[in-house]
Order: sequence, then C-alpha cells, then structure tokens
Amino acid sequence: MESQGSEPTARATGELLVEDMTEAERAIALRVDRVLPALAARAEEADRAGEFPIEHVRTISDAGLLGITVPVAYGGLGGGLRDLSAATFALATACPSTALAYYFQCSGSSRGLLPLAAIEAGLFAPDEVPLARAFGERVLRRMGEHGRWVANFASESVRSKHAAITITTEASPTDGGWLINGVKSFGCSTGVADDYLVTAKLAGGETAESLAMFLIPRDTPGVSERAKWDAIGMRATATHGIVLENAFVPDENALTVPGTFVKMTQVSRGSFVGNQVALSSVYVGAAQAVYDFALDYLTSTTYHGTDEPIGGGDLHQQLIGKMRAHLDAAYIWTRRQILLETADPELIPKDDVVANWRIAKGEIAENCFQVAVHALKACGTGNTGMSGAVSRGLRDLSMALVQGFPPERGRLEAASYLVFGAEGDQFGTAGGKQ
Repeated sequence: MESQGSEPTARATGELLVEDMTEAERAIALRVDRVLPALAARAEEADRAGEFPIEHVRTISDAGLLGITVPVAYGGLGGGLRDLSAATFALATACPSTALAYYFQCSGSSRGLLPLAAIEAGLFAPDEVPLARAFGERVLRRMGEHGRWVANFASESVRSKHAAITITTEASPTDGGWLINGVKSFGCSTGVADDYLVTAKLAGGETAESLAMFLIPRDTPGVSERAKWDAIGMRATATHGIVLENAFVPDENALTVPGTFVKMTQVSRGSFVGNQVALSSVYVGAAQAVYDFALDYLTSTTYHGTDEPIGGGDLHQQLIGKMRAHLDAAYIWTRRQILLETADPELIPKDDVVANWRIAKGEIAENCFQVAVHALKACGTGNTGMSGAVSRGLRDLSMALVQGFPPERGRLEAASYLVFGAEGDQFGTAGGKQ
C-alpha cells in the first residue's frame, strides 16, 4: 500500500501469483525481475538448439538466487516456499526451460533443510545426529555460501505399480566411502550443474528405509551423461540424466543413516522432496506469458480495412474467455496449495495437504496446457512457427502433462493416499516391498 506523498511501491512479476507479499518477499521478487530480460533474450535460441543456455547459470548466480531457500546462516537469501514459487513463476514468463532447471536446483535445498528439521523433531538417535547435521549443512553451504548449482537426481526409468519413483541405483560400502552404480533418467542440468545430489538404495536394501543421499561433484570419475533427448518442449533444460559406474563418494558427502528418507517425509509440510508446488508455478508462469502474447495479438491485430481488432469477433471472444478461465483455475489451485503448505497455524491435517497436492498437480498441468491450446486456436496459422510464442508455449506446456503429470493420475494418487496413507511409499526399491 502506498503512503501519502511517497513513491509507488514497485510491483514484482511474482506478485501475480503471490499476491500478498511482505516487503522482504518483494525484495527477493524484484531481484528475480532483474534477470528476466537476460533470460528472455536467449529463450528462443535455447529452445531451437535444445541446449541449456550456460550463461544463465552465471546470470542467476550473480544475482544471488541460487540460495533463495537456503537460510541466511548458510549464505542464502532465507526465503521460503512463497519466495521460490514466485521466482519460478516469474522466470517462466521469460524462459520456461531455465525456470524448470532452476526449480530442480533449488529443490536440492530440501536435502539440507529436512534432515535439520528431522533433528529438531527428535527423529534421529543421538549417535545419528552429527551425521545428519553435517550432510544437511554441507548441502546448504554448497548452495548458499559457495554459490554452486546443484542438480537433484532421484527419478529412474524403472517403473513400479505402487511407487511413483523406483530406485535401483545402489550404493556399496568401500574404504572411506561408497561406490555408486546406476542410471538416473531425469534431472535438470545434466552436465551443467556443479554437483549432483543422487538418491540411491544401500546395497541389499528392499524398502524406502534403505534409501540414502549422496553429494557428487560433476567431474567425479565414473559419472557420465546419458544420450541427449530431442524433446517436444522444455528443450533447454538438460534433462537427459546421468550414468554412475563405480563413482566414489567419500563418507562426508553421504547421508546413509537408515530411515533418513522416512524421517524427512515426516517433517515435510507437503509432499516429500518439498516445494513441489514451485515446479507447477513454472507452468503457470509459462501459461501467463502465452495468454499475454495472445491477448496482445488479438487486440492489436485488426481486420483488413477496418480498425476492429480480430479479438472482437464472437469466436475469438469465446476462446479468450476459455483461456482466461483455464488460467484462473491454474492460479487458484496453485495459490491454494501454497497456502496449505505455508499457513501458520496449519489449516488442515498433513494427510489432506498431500492429497490436495496430488489433485492440484494434475489440475494445474491440464489447465495451463489448455491456455496454450486455446491460444493456438485463437491466434491462427500466423502464430504456428516453431519459434513463436504460441508454438513454444504449447510445446512447453505439453510437457507439464508428463513432468507434472495429468489430472487423471493425480486423482487416483490422492484417493490411494487417503485410503492407504504412507506418503513415503511413493519411493520404492526394485525387487523389494513396493
């Protein structure tokens, strides 16, 4: 709110999503805004080439944004889920691929924050606390004080009926550390990040209790890249994954206390790995950009020989209305989830927060995609070029349906979780109890 006689308060792009920002949140959001022109300038070229624009790492790092959710004590900005969601939303209005990669970089902070939260909750035994604390703080300092880009790798190509993520990558003990073997099929910033955070099962493990975490520098011997994708959209994210062949990780870069993942799940406010709604915020930002382009085109382009905008016709007004309805629905689902995961005191039990997220994730993806579908219908053949805003938006937002996942899956997972519970069971190990 403006005070009488004062300069107007600057409004950040992220405030379109997080409408009631504090001054501290607005300061971070305005910092994000300063990098948007540089990201937007390379977005089209990066999409065409299907290559992560490496200079964006320096742009984001120089702005101090790599540690947006890292506490100030560890060299970060001390932001939370609201800050991260606003940031990924804003970045996506300029370059969705960079915004998605940035989200996965920031999600690594949960591997540092959640062990510390589990310690505070008394979930670790006294002899386990030093190990959990050392690993958590190492991750946070890496991202905050040292400004390193950290990529988060959990997903694998192996599928299980009862687990969203099935881990086959295995860690075997060796002198002074661990040897990691496996393949990670998805994780943004392959070959770009300074460090990889890798989830693996301890040798012989059969349940989520055996899952452990490892911090692996990119140039570690035995770490290589998988073949690059030629994806339909989000083409500049470097999501092709990594191969680990006897990659050595010293003990200090490993968190192998049994049950760590389960303990971290128990202290997470929302769905495990934390901050996932900030991933969906990427798609809302991309949908907003498509909507803005389409509305500008439909109101500035006129029928031949007249001053009447083509958006004034009945067909186009129907399509504009549908775009707006789908965009608003995406905003509503996203804002509701952010509120549920940040409200103090909590509004509803955690089980309901997780179930709501399962549904919200798919609904956001579908509604954002539909914004692009109706923009394509409304803007016509002149806007179907592969490098154009509508075409790129349609392709990027189609990826929401597989990276975010379709609403059908979300509804099924929500129902299953409400009936059977056990949020941590979304992680399984091949050959063990699923």
